[in-house]
Amino acid sequence: MKHFLDINTTDPADLRSIIDSALARKQARAGRPKGMPDDDLALEGRMVALIFEKPSTRTRVSFDVGVRQMGGQTMVLSGKEMQLGHGETIADTARVLSRYVDLIMIRTFEEAVLLELAEFADVPVINGLTDRSHPCQIMADILTFEEHRGPIAGKKVVWSGDGNNVCASFLHAAGQFGFDLTFTGPQVLDPEDVFVGEARRKGAQITIERDPFKAVEGADLVVTDTWLSMHDSQSAQERRHNLLRPYQVNEELMKAAGPEALFMHCLPAHRGEEATSAVMDGPQSVIFDEAENRLHVQKAIMRWCLAG
Repeated sequence: MKHFLDINTTDPADLRSIIDSALARKQARAGRPKGMPDDDLALEGRMVALIFEKPSTRTRVSFDVGVRQMGGQTMVLSGKEMQLGHGETIADTARVLSRYVDLIMIRTFEEAVLLELAEFADVPVINGLTDRSHPCQIMADILTFEEHRGPIAGKKVVWSGDGNNVCASFLHAAGQFGFDLTFTGPQVLDPEDVFVGEARRKGAQITIERDPFKAVEGADLVVTDTWLSMHDSQSAQERRHNLLRPYQVNEELMKAAGPEALFMHCLPAHRGEEATSAVMDGPQSVIFDEAENRLHVQKAIMRWCLAG
């Protein structure tokens, strides 16, 4: 069984194969209408369950379109429509779904839900996001970087802001793909020590630098994410704004990074907060390439899972 649960638990050779496959198949589709099927219908006759305990735009649309382009069908389920971990155990849900579908993608809150679902499912499970990680997004980011700048190995990535689940997956990727990562943000929002330590043990240079202008010196890529969670109270939002305001990615910060540095944001963005519109719409920004590449890399991930 080949699950795609996290970047740090997937073999580096398989990760590279997924990126290369995504790029090749993206190039093969160039100029085609979005609804036209692929030449290789890898999911023909397959049913894929897309489970969303958290709302989504990019994850839902990209997985749904990707399955259809590969000849499969989707069943989209929300947390309100299921008894996941409430009226029914997660293990029993996994066993039941395995009788109906060929592949499961889940976007959920607790990592434990993902892991238990994978443990008891008889079909591959893909991590569409948890509170601790977001591997599909970072695989799309690596594809995007390499399209613009070549191999990411040995490059310097700077994360500015909150050491959240997306930052965690960048740390996972640093250890697996061989690039260095500098985190700049307030100490109370540092990424988890376990993720930093693992990346360092795998040979990545991981640096914590409180001064964002020092952090971006020599950067090949500057990345940020939203400062707020949809579940934050008004007072919590105000505290986070005060903590993170010095780490906004603006024109001055990108100038310090240099003209060759790319800018990424996984979206959705609060323009004028974590990043300015001038940066997001500027010549160094590749945010919409990132968004498109979710489609291509997730198709490659699904092919990889089912190839087992």
